[in-house]
Amino acid sequence: MKEIYTILAIVIFAYALRSCKTTILRKLGALVMLIASGLCFYLLTDSIWWGLAAAATWFFLPWVELLTRIRKMRMPLENKLEQRFSTNVTDFPDAQKHIRLLEQASFEHIRNCSWNLGGMEQLYQLYWNAETRSVVSLCLCEQSNITFSYLTITSRDICDGIWRTTNFPFSPTLKPTPSVHWNQINCVHDNPLKLIEHHHQFLSRQGFIADDLSIPDPDILESEIEHELRRQIDHNLQKGIIQLTDDGNFRYTARGLLYLWRQFIRDMIRLC
Repeated sequence: MKEIYTILAIVIFAYALRSCKTTILRKLGALVMLIASGLCFYLLTDSIWWGLAAAATWFFLPWVELLTRIRKMRMPLENKLEQRFSTNVTDFPDAQKHIRLLEQASFEHIRNCSWNLGGMEQLYQLYWNAETRSVVSLCLCEQSNITFSYLTITSRDICDGIWRTTNFPFSPTLKPTPSVHWNQINCVHDNPLKLIEHHHQFLSRQGFIADDLSIPDPDILESEIEHELRRQIDHNLQKGIIQLTDDGNFRYTARGLLYLWRQFIRDMIRLC
């Protein structure tokens, strides 16, 4: 009975840490939960190996989805953005605040467009600023009745390199092409003005000045997004992450599933 109370106390302590706002304390809570899982099986079996296996099981849970839904998923090679003339942004958290702050920062709204990728509906609201030579996309995502939004700021150098800052909360599901350079910051930084500041610092660290960056062309932004995704798909085909199917789509290979699992683990550690 004493052992049960000990485990319950550890679990309660873990939940208390998980409810904290400090990132370090939340991560500590996740670690304590792992210890509680291992300790529970250790006390039941009197084997330290079963205890370690129980704690490690948390890291293999993503394989349930990888071997069921994702392994069967088929996605098209060619993806076209469709123009959207009206959007109900009230369904997406903080979207209205983001729009207001972008307009205050002199970013001009270009248009709205959307597509469906892997079962996720993604709506882009595109903004640009000729003075800063950057494009901001406010992406509103909806999948299985879950909605969230994130921001991405993109600049292109005169050698066609792409430099991007985003608060997208998850790791990428495809490998980026060599010409795309990511600066992924914590999703808690959801203020567009702060994100713009992070992006300027990112460019400064690369040694860029204004003349090193291309002025965006608002008339071809959608085609640039489409072509970039196609280049990324081709890159992952070459790397063996995905492969073509008989119906002209693509799916993840065994190597691709292993890549996704590593990305899941990264997110578990980073977001816990």
